[in-house]
Amino acid sequence: MNFDRYNMAKERKEIDLSNENGVQGQYKNWFLDYASYVILERAVPAVEDGLKPVQRRILHAMKEMDDGRFNKVANIIGQSMQYHPHGDASIGEALVNMGQKDLLIETQGNWGDVRTGDDAAAPRYIEARLSKFALEVAFNAKTTEWQLSYDGRKLEPVVLPMKFPLVLAQGADGIAVGLSTKILPHNFLELCEASIKYLRGRKFELYPDFLTGGMMDATNYNEGKRGGKVRVRAIVEEVDKKTLVIKSVPYGVTTSSLMDSIVKANDQGKLKIKKVTDATAKDVEIQIELAAGISPDITIDALYAFTDCEVSISPNCCVIVDQKPRFVGVHELLKISADNTRNLLQKELEIKLAELEDKWHYTSLEKIFFEEKIYKELEQKHETWDKVIAAIDKAFGLYKKKLKREIKREDIIKLTEKPVRRIYRLDINELNEQIKGIEAEIKQVQFDLDHLTDYAVAYFENLIKKYGKGRERKTEIRPFDTITAKQVAIANTRIYVNRAEGFIGTGLKKDELLTECSDLDDIIVFTKRGIMKIVKVADKVFIGKDIIHAAVFLKNDERTTYNMIYTDHNSGTSYAKRFNVTGITRDKEYDLTKGEKSKVQYFTANPNGEAEVVKITLSPNCTARNKEFDFYFEELEIKGRSSIGNQVTKYPVRTVKLKEKGRSTLEGRKLWFDDVYGRLNNEEKGTYLGTFEDEKILVVYSDGNYELTDTELTQRFDADKIVLIEKFNPGKVITAVYLENEKQQYNVKRFRIETTTLHSKFFFIKEGDGNRIEAVTTLDEPILVVQTGRGQQVRKAKFKISKMVEVMGWKAIGAKLMDYSKSVEMEWEKREEESNKQQAELF
Repeated sequence: MNFDRYNMAKERKEIDLSNENGVQGQYKNWFLDYASYVILERAVPAVEDGLKPVQRRILHAMKEMDDGRFNKVANIIGQSMQYHPHGDASIGEALVNMGQKDLLIETQGNWGDVRTGDDAAAPRYIEARLSKFALEVAFNAKTTEWQLSYDGRKLEPVVLPMKFPLVLAQGADGIAVGLSTKILPHNFLELCEASIKYLRGRKFELYPDFLTGGMMDATNYNEGKRGGKVRVRAIVEEVDKKTLVIKSVPYGVTTSSLMDSIVKANDQGKLKIKKVTDATAKDVEIQIELAAGISPDITIDALYAFTDCEVSISPNCCVIVDQKPRFVGVHELLKISADNTRNLLQKELEIKLAELEDKWHYTSLEKIFFEEKIYKELEQKHETWDKVIAAIDKAFGLYKKKLKREIKREDIIKLTEKPVRRIYRLDINELNEQIKGIEAEIKQVQFDLDHLTDYAVAYFENLIKKYGKGRERKTEIRPFDTITAKQVAIANTRIYVNRAEGFIGTGLKKDELLTECSDLDDIIVFTKRGIMKIVKVADKVFIGKDIIHAAVFLKNDERTTYNMIYTDHNSGTSYAKRFNVTGITRDKEYDLTKGEKSKVQYFTANPNGEAEVVKITLSPNCTARNKEFDFYFEELEIKGRSSIGNQVTKYPVRTVKLKEKGRSTLEGRKLWFDDVYGRLNNEEKGTYLGTFEDEKILVVYSDGNYELTDTELTQRFDADKIVLIEKFNPGKVITAVYLENEKQQYNVKRFRIETTTLHSKFFFIKEGDGNRIEAVTTLDEPILVVQTGRGQQVRKAKFKISKMVEVMGWKAIGAKLMDYSKSVEMEWEKREEESNKQQAELF
């Protein structure tokens, strides 16, 4: 810009810089116009039909072209460009997006794959047509409001008369100016059922459902409003101890991006895998081969923690209501849609009623016209056509009371256009039958209008019947456990220590190797001076000279116990203390002694609270009578790290040496099984399993396998398949009742566990399709209560299994118990002494 000319023009007042009319005012108005256009015409769907303008114009163009056959997508794009002024690229992309959702548009050819991220073929190669569902729910010219297209040449719908909650079924994404929308897709059947419940005045719930399947935790969905969140996971299955298979991808993730995230996590040392292979064809299948010695359970958790196997999605439900963006929840959106559907159905019925009444009126006129021979007025020699019309109208005079409205000139003209011939009684009877049929239809339509809610409910029920097949829920809803990165981080680095100079870190490769750990770990360090410090894994960190112990720090660990004897420099007195370290401030120095210049004489870290015996030797120059004595740490109570400790001796200590290794002074760990997440825990969640030290856990599955496992909390269990989980007692007898499907009978067997291999499943029932465990227990004298029949025909029987069946080998088939029946219900008789025993152990 020429600023001299600009300033001169400004002085001559040719340029107005006021807020209203000048540059600032124009910028403000133009920007608001642009923002409004983007929000209303491009990014956000309308609440009435759930469509953005480009989608609505595509569907309208396809309806114009519809002849039942497929059309080239290139032709559809061309037809749509008459209504949409933004070029073929945006139209083609929107069309493919709708086609991939398999609801409104039937497709033919390569339309890409949302699971793999493959693009659709070029528009000239692929074809589409409107689905029967779309033709039924989205179009009715009689109830559509029309407007001129952008160039004024054609009419296009303001909104389509959508009789279905489409925006909830398809979902929507859009970024506008100052706001965005993200509506997640929901299940077709559940939307219809929720609409029925709302129309009936009942409560309903709605949760997303994705074509890609997988699992979803919708605990914080918040009806799809801003601030809500859903977590979506791929289904990861363990084939064997060396192989995992991913069976689905989360919503918005492709197999390619998922594999890239896995490779990246492996390169960063967060996973340890040998190979990842994409074998996706009809179904998603990504095979992961694990490195030697790597736990499949921990790897599954790591996949969820560090890769796109789990993603978090934040919905933001925004739609256009009365030409304004509005943030609503999916429940309110469904109510608006159901009300809109009912109103559209009412309009259609009212239009149909008016058409039927017109048809009844004209048919009645035609009957009278011929039956009463009014048509003969046409044979009279009237001077003008108007007099003919008037004569006919006069002839109808006696019969006008039988009609529901007045006779118009157009009605008479229409009658005169019918060919006049000899009228037979058969013709009159046919007209009478037509009138009766029309009256029956009018009665039905009027009934439907009087019972509009029932009519709307029947409409949605019909949608389920006609189009619901194959549209069952694909995404499993279940709560997820929270996986912290530290819990599943694989050791991907090495920590070294220089004890004398007081350094630890990953860069001290010439010094002593301390341990392998992950770069997310913290390291706890103790020095000879009695200083404790916890630091993050780093290249090189100074702690303090004369390091006596360093290890990976476990937060909230109440079992690791530190035993220490130190000498106070000022008094010369030696103290002993036992303490835990559960939580601290990182990089802060903690003095575990009485003060400066104190010295640690003895230190051990004990993972299970072991309390050893040490031999203390005093200085030979001291005046103590006994210069050697044993000290028992088990006599000390475990206290906080800041405690001074108990006095050991006031005399100078020469040496402290281990005399006898200690046993654990802590009781065993109490464990629970959480059947929601399929996890062991020590947080009192789920079913109490007992107190464990070195014992194993017995798990019996419904498919006829059992497994012995340890108490590692990182294990994953398929809770839906578990029929028994408890502390393993080798002396107990397992009693199992299972269905032998081939012979349609229940078998029973009793056996002891003879295998010792951990984390391996053993099949202990007869092989066969449909064979499954019905009941299993380890009670000493099990009594099985069996109920058969329904209603008043219910019968109960008790079987003392131990009296019927001997203990046999774990591979035995067992003996027949009874014939199979669909009405059979089995349970073990509860015994008060067993319940009391468990309660006593718990408390």
